Amino acid sequence: MAIDDTPSFFFSPWPDRLRHSAIILLAAALALSAVVVLGELSALRAVAIFVCIAAAALVPWRLHDATMSREDVRGVNPVESAAVAAVVSGMPDPAVLLDRAGRVIHLNAAAAQLAPALRKNELAQFALRSPEIITALREAIATTEVRRATYLDHAPVDRWMELVIIPVPVPTMFGGTDKCMLMTFHDQTPLRRVEEMRADFVANASHELRTPLAALSGFIDTLQGPARDDPKARERFLGIMHSQATRMARLIDDLLSLSRVELSAHVRPDTLVDIVPIIRQVVDGLEPLAGERQVEVNVDLPETPAWIAGDREELMRLFENLVENALKYGAAGGKVNVSLVAATSSEGQLELRVLVRDFGPGIAPEHLPRLTERFYRVDVGDSRAQGGTGLGLSLVKHIVNRHRGRLLIESVLKQGATFTACFPQARPPSLS
Repeated sequence: MAIDDTPSFFFSPWPDRLRHSAIILLAAALALSAVVVLGELSALRAVAIFVCIAAAALVPWRLHDATMSREDVRGVNPVESAAVAAVVSGMPDPAVLLDRAGRVIHLNAAAAQLAPALRKNELAQFALRSPEIITALREAIATTEVRRATYLDHAPVDRWMELVIIPVPVPTMFGGTDKCMLMTFHDQTPLRRVEEMRADFVANASHELRTPLAALSGFIDTLQGPARDDPKARERFLGIMHSQATRMARLIDDLLSLSRVELSAHVRPDTLVDIVPIIRQVVDGLEPLAGERQVEVNVDLPETPAWIAGDREELMRLFENLVENALKYGAAGGKVNVSLVAATSSEGQLELRVLVRDFGPGIAPEHLPRLTERFYRVDVGDSRAQGGTGLGLSLVKHIVNRHRGRLLIESVLKQGATFTACFPQARPPSLS
């Protein structure tokens, strides 16, 4: 194979400008040597000319190289380094680092999940459309001062978020500092829910506990006074007091259960549970009540497991409330059906539906939209006589919502009512 021995091949590994300068110098040396040999020029003058040519060829290359190196250094933004990216990525809360213009430099996985529209090197205000966020961001950029904002995020569930924008001084390569903006998002939903629950608890508890407390206080006064020496009255009053105390205990238990579910409403359960044995356990536990009310409970459940992502204790409470309500308020029909079916939602997702149907008097249409409100009762007197607190269906609704499901209520007067709890179906756990 022939070897290319031309100067361009010899100098080909060199940088382009240095290679060109070397070729020019080689040609100049050959030409000057020929002139010296011919006696047209002295060797000293030839050397001087060669030095001038060399300077003319090499100095511009060195200047260009120095200029390019300086531009390369200037083009490297210190905040775009891997170390800064690692710090932002390691932050537990959603975090976004912006430049002074509001463009995204770095963001972590939590921020990408919170705002999927965020993109590196694009303006953050195009992805974060909340007016509170945009206002705080503009003020922080204009003033380079800390800004805070609270806003309500509606997707996928309602969450209260706090935004904190902190100007971060960043040293430049050639001295001085520049300001970047570090945005962090903090989920304030648990704190908000605690405050709302505290206010609701005080209002609801004071209202609902006033009646049994007044009854207890009145009967105690009677037992200490006129009925002190009346055994029959004392026995009757003690029975009423026991009933009122039991009602208070159940009311407090329901309020606490509702508070716990609301506190974790934004966190979906991730444990796989088979709801078939849960339903069977609930029905078996309510057999004494069914016998007392002379109601036949028919159960139609599959033999195979039915898996959902859920909280076992909350699901127990949910099914207890639905079946117990059917036994209490639909007892006139003498029968309650409990079944489980697989279906497809309107969005095309597979779901499991648990249906509890009674054949009692039914519910008037005007009451259906309000059944899951706290302390709402179709018949206040009948509900209290049955030992109800007015919180059962509200608790059912919140548990279903936490499991990302739906609660359907259908009823026709004198034909009973059907309560359907729908849950997204989960894949069976692997056997490995």
